[in-house]
Amino acid sequence: MKIPEVACKIEAYAAVNPSEDPEKVRHAVANVVLNADYQYKDGSMKATSRDLHSLAKIQETVRSRRANRVYRRQMRFNTKEDTTWFYLNKQAAYVDVVAICDEAEESPMGP
Repeated sequence: MKIPEVACKIEAYAAVNPSEDPEKVRHAVANVVLNADYQYKDGSMKATSRDLHSLAKIQETVRSRRANRVYRRQMRFNTKEDTTWFYLNKQAAYVDVVAICDEAEESPMGP
């Protein structure tokens, strides 16, 4: 499936706990949000992009696992106006695995 060219703004946030290395958290975020700008500030890692292709890794995983229903349900449930969001497991992301969480508490180290 080809990713369409659309105007968008993508933001991803990950809490950086005191026991975590900010560079390792950046690595985890970079594994799932491709070709973004990464910024660490006030205990949080932020990735920003205006290119829908930044989400290609997530799309690829959803398609390969045939998990479309799960991701769609999360995105619809969390939609407000023209914005949506979902949680990903930070530990899984660090090892290059995309794993959706229903709640932030599902990841022992936070989303």
